[in-house]
Amino acid sequence: MNKMKYPIARHIHYLMVVLILAHYSNVAEASGNKTQPTDFIELAAVMLKDGHSDRALLALQSVDLENKKTDLARFYTLQGLAYMGLNDLEAAKDSLQRAVRNGQKDQAIFIYLAQTYFGLKDYKQTIDAIGKAGDLASKDAALVSLKAESYWHLKEADAAINTLNAGQRAFPADFRFLKRKVFYFVELGLYQEAARLGREYLKRSKASAADYIALGNALRLSKEFQEAMNILEIARLQFPHDEMVAKLLAHTYLDQGKLNSAAFILEQAALLNPGLLAEAAEIYRRAGRFHKALTLNESISDQKVKFKQRLSILLALKQFERAANMESSLYRTGLLEDQDVRYALAYALFSSGRFPEANKHLDHLKSAELFRKGTELRRLMEVCKTEPWQCT
Repeated sequence: MNKMKYPIARHIHYLMVVLILAHYSNVAEASGNKTQPTDFIELAAVMLKDGHSDRALLALQSVDLENKKTDLARFYTLQGLAYMGLNDLEAAKDSLQRAVRNGQKDQAIFIYLAQTYFGLKDYKQTIDAIGKAGDLASKDAALVSLKAESYWHLKEADAAINTLNAGQRAFPADFRFLKRKVFYFVELGLYQEAARLGREYLKRSKASAADYIALGNALRLSKEFQEAMNILEIARLQFPHDEMVAKLLAHTYLDQGKLNSAAFILEQAALLNPGLLAEAAEIYRRAGRFHKALTLNESISDQKVKFKQRLSILLALKQFERAANMESSLYRTGLLEDQDVRYALAYALFSSGRFPEANKHLDHLKSAELFRKGTELRRLMEVCKTEPWQCT
């Protein structure tokens, strides 16, 4: 059986190449081309142009590398590009390097190598390859940006920023360099300069909501809350329907302990996305505005979220009877499987004087902390039975 595998594989490979050749020959004939069939290297080039990297590799397997007329430089270049198309970067690197060793003179080969090295996180080689690409590199904004990022990954911050500055001078209408510089300054802790450049970028470019979000979040994570809020408040005016802007601004207020402001922003955003109601209600609860939280809670569609939150709000309001009467709703939605919810219900029943029902739920507590709390609750129930005046 093993002896059959290789011939079968060769036969299948042969059939596939024949079918592909037939397809491209038909295309050529349909276009009026009556020349001899294309050789395998040319066929691979056509397939790559059409976006068929796997077929290009298949065709290249039929090239006779021992034939002295075979253009090895072109063969390995096409093979490298095909591997790049399949995201096999190690194989692509090997093929492209072979192309150079076999006399590939086109400087574009170094652009492909730079992209491959960068994908493999070999940043020093990326920079070297870009240098060898000569004028091609200086005319390509994406490569200049790649060079800056490579310097940054190598922790050569000055070189990275100088490269971005050069990119800005060479491509004044391309704002990627200014944008990248903003985030570099944030990471370097130069927040005032980052904020200044950020405002410049947002003003000069056609900044999207995502741009405002990225800059605002970078400043927020750096604890530059005021600068973050300034940018996000502008974004909120420009993109009033963007949910992420509202959520990020709300969380920036939360980071500073400004619960009411955060809750209000989410409440407004919930007019467009009711899914935010639960978070808005929870923040109002944390802010001590229990009746406001309860009002928003009424409109939450997710029953599990709604009832769990309502239970905590009613307990905070000391409306123990209403909380205890939620037992059937909690059971129906499966929330009693949550031991914290079960203990909260037991506490509501205890506080309503319904001791036998409370005990029934305490029997289900397993975690050490809740078991301890349950034991204390049982002790209090005994006290209430023997000395009722202490529980009034």
